[in-house]
Amino acid sequence: MSITDHADSFDECKISDYINECASLSDDQFLFLSGLEYGCEQRMHILGYGSTALADTQDPQKIIRHIEDHDGIAVIAHPKDSMFPWIETFSVLPGGIEAWNTKYDGRYAPRPATFELLQRLRARRPGMGAFYGQDLHWKRQFRGLFTEIQCELVNRTEVLNALTKGEYWGLKKDLHLPSSGDLSPELATQFGARQAQSDKLRNFLKAGKKVIDKLGITTPAAVKSHLRRLF
Repeated sequence: MSITDHADSFDECKISDYINECASLSDDQFLFLSGLEYGCEQRMHILGYGSTALADTQDPQKIIRHIEDHDGIAVIAHPKDSMFPWIETFSVLPGGIEAWNTKYDGRYAPRPATFELLQRLRARRPGMGAFYGQDLHWKRQFRGLFTEIQCELVNRTEVLNALTKGEYWGLKKDLHLPSSGDLSPELATQFGARQAQSDKLRNFLKAGKKVIDKLGITTPAAVKSHLRRLF
């Protein structure tokens, strides 16, 4: 399990406790791979798989270098569509893009445009990977998306090497998504249709929440919990 908790929640003492606790809960059968999620300019987040070194910058390109200098893998997390043109101006590219995050993209399908962005970037940095992950802000937010890695041993070096080499794929029910992020036209069309349906319902619920908030009505905790599980 690769954990990339928010870097701005840590100081050096907490980092040490975090690393030690992950190590104490790991063995040769199960690994907690400690990492950080770095906050950058324009509210961009960059995951540092295996990187636990705090940084003193919010420049995304410097963060990418920082993560790689500390033997981690830099992955731009759940980028907004509005960030795509900016990302394409980067002279320093990350090791990957989070192509499907089940909190920000939804549990039903990723955005095809993120995969298209990755393919454009791969022309400049071959080997960049499509990463598959989820934010767990609430206990009931797990949405059944896994990354299956092909490696011999369960340790930090082997796992990071497999991720770097693209020896993994995203799994969700009957979906097997490649590390290259190369989708068939049929699957991309299917994802686009599912995204459109999901967005329509999500926007409807957001509008309803605004009305409820204006009326001063509190949404029951059980309803919030159920909606978080769905969206």
